[in-house]
Amino acid sequence: MEILVLILVVALAAANGANDVPKGVATLAGAGVTRIRTAILWGTVTTAVGCLVSLTLASKMTALFSKGIVATSPTPAFAAAVLIGTVSWVVLATILKLPVSTTHALVGSLLGAGSLFASSAVQWNGLLNKVVMPLLLSILVAYAISAVLGVITRKLVARSAAKKSTVAVESGSTMTLTETAVEPTTAQKAITGLHWLTSGLASFARGLNDAPKIVAIGSFAMVGGMTTTGMLLSVTVAMALGGLVAGSRIADRLAYSVIKIPHVEGFTANLTTASLVGLGATLGLPMSTTQVSAGAISGIAANDLSRLNKKTVRDLLIAWILTPPVGAGVAALAYLVLA
Repeated sequence: MEILVLILVVALAAANGANDVPKGVATLAGAGVTRIRTAILWGTVTTAVGCLVSLTLASKMTALFSKGIVATSPTPAFAAAVLIGTVSWVVLATILKLPVSTTHALVGSLLGAGSLFASSAVQWNGLLNKVVMPLLLSILVAYAISAVLGVITRKLVARSAAKKSTVAVESGSTMTLTETAVEPTTAQKAITGLHWLTSGLASFARGLNDAPKIVAIGSFAMVGGMTTTGMLLSVTVAMALGGLVAGSRIADRLAYSVIKIPHVEGFTANLTTASLVGLGATLGLPMSTTQVSAGAISGIAANDLSRLNKKTVRDLLIAWILTPPVGAGVAALAYLVLA
């Protein structure tokens, strides 16, 4: 059973990489800064760095998913059921090009399998404050911060934007006016650099946020001789491979289907995502990178909701609503089979 758990941990990490790595870097492609494949590579590298330092900086997150939701000693069957419920939904969502929350799927799976495994150990009382509220509020906060930052940054860049000069050119007896554009300003070049930086930070925060959750579930049934560090390295490698192989599906959806992403606003969306997800990881608040990122990208629209692609937003909302119950149902069924 321990071998099965390890296989499922690696599968979940790979699925998480495919579905989540693009979320920090999709704005780079959407704003035309670089190609999707280059953005995915950048996101993979910075995510891996976040994963590798997660056990030190995000120990509270590990503790929450170890015994903060189901407070009892787990069995291999319970661990396998939780992983099956989570992997099934994340893989299906990735195939359908739906950016969903691994956090939501894990919580749902823990509750579904936990209700059968040890119903009295499920921490229903603390679930609202520790899990539900951070997940729900993070979307609204991300939208609001991204909207405000977008307005401020647009005004700053507009003031120092490259001016166009009109030059008179004499051709025979005729004078013509030629419009010449000056080189990008220092502010515009700085925004490009900052866009790369904040997208990397968003991906770093995502690794910091997600790796401890997967490692925590995997630690329920460790293969003989395997350490937590070994589990983390396995998760990091699998997550990187998943992002590189299949990350472009979700990146394409977020980059081009939610809203047209201007360069400056892409930078502010990433800054918002990096700040909130990084803060949540260090404080042990299980924010969903999916929802924070989507909320921040949608916040680009501010109060002009007509800029949003309503069909895509509807699809995302439906997928988010389905994630916990589907994870719970599949995990419960898997536990009945395995126990």
